[in-house]
Amino acid sequence: MLVVGLTGSIGMGKSTTARLFESFGVPVFDADRAVHDLMAPGGAAVAPVLNAFPDTGDRTSGIDRRRLGAAVLGNDAALCRLEDILHPRVRLAEAGFLARTCRNGDPLALLDIPLLFETGRERRCDATVVVTAPGWLQRQRVLGRPGMTAARFAGILAKQVPDREKRRRADRLIQTGAGLAFALADVRAALVDLGERPARAWPARWLAGSNARSRR
Repeated sequence: MLVVGLTGSIGMGKSTTARLFESFGVPVFDADRAVHDLMAPGGAAVAPVLNAFPDTGDRTSGIDRRRLGAAVLGNDAALCRLEDILHPRVRLAEAGFLARTCRNGDPLALLDIPLLFETGRERRCDATVVVTAPGWLQRQRVLGRPGMTAARFAGILAKQVPDREKRRRADRLIQTGAGLAFALADVRAALVDLGERPARAWPARWLAGSNARSRR
């Protein structure tokens, strides 16, 4: 089973691209959704997050992500504490997803990970796919989101590997700036190419890295 990491900077169209892969029958693990589930009512991360950040929610309602974001904004130590809580649990969910996908006999599994390169997660993948678009379009998309400001956008970009570097390191690119039909053609071409690559990541790289630090 081939393990493929999907990533892209904010506003590049990664979520739409993940759905395009799903339309071809590719199973997709959404890391953002996993984090949301972990901090929802009854989620495995609710109690430890509340212990570290008591004013960010409660056990009944789960974690308020806006309050949590404010608690770690500009505070590297607090962000590290949060990552130490979330990352191992997301890793466990990923491994469970890959095990199920392998048992199902799927030839390819896609990991939708926003910070794939930033956290070194590409080392656990057989190939990487980067979603990209022109910078002016990225900015237009992001600043059109509710509550987004130019300053916040700049702060997010500062914590991400630049798009040009992501493109350089990618095995395949998905261009979303020319419309859905062109992106769909890129996804189709990527699947043809990926289908010819050797599958080595699962389970060897995952088992070998089981004791690595959660941010690696």
